[in-house]
Amino acid sequence: MVALRMDRALQQRVDASDIVQDTLMEANRRLREYLSDPRMPFHLWLRHIARDRLIDAHRRHRAAARRSVDREQPLVAPGYLDQSTMDLAAQLCDRELTPAAAATRHEMERRFQAAIEQLDEHDREVILLRHFEQLSNQETAQVLGLSEPAAGMRYLRAVRRLRAMLNEAPSGEDRT
Repeated sequence: MVALRMDRALQQRVDASDIVQDTLMEANRRLREYLSDPRMPFHLWLRHIARDRLIDAHRRHRAAARRSVDREQPLVAPGYLDQSTMDLAAQLCDRELTPAAAATRHEMERRFQAAIEQLDEHDREVILLRHFEQLSNQETAQVLGLSEPAAGMRYLRAVRRLRAMLNEAPSGEDRT
């Protein structure tokens, strides 16, 4: 959940495991309070704390005027940095994929990630909750503060928008 919601610039400065560690320390500090009045399932309560820690990290590193991550300049062009990481990942991945299959898979992953990032905040959140965090519709509704039918409808609409984005031809290509 934390790694999915960290923006790329923040990931260069803060590791998701640091946010998780802060979350667990905060949960430990507040556990007695939760146990005295458990208003939601434990994993959703823990998720709320993690979200708050992620927001705090974002404020510290993105919104800070003097040390904002947005002011940093990489020594290597971002495209090359990502490419070397992808090359290393490709070397460590399953050798069964042919180069063409690997290229196709990489392109599909890139298009999917771009489509997810283009969704508005509400659509992206419901897709991440349902597919990546694997929350049920009931749990998603509780996290979003919606009724179950409203959460289900929001999810359905978000999937339709995502599917439409993925069915669009990539720029410069014709789907005829």
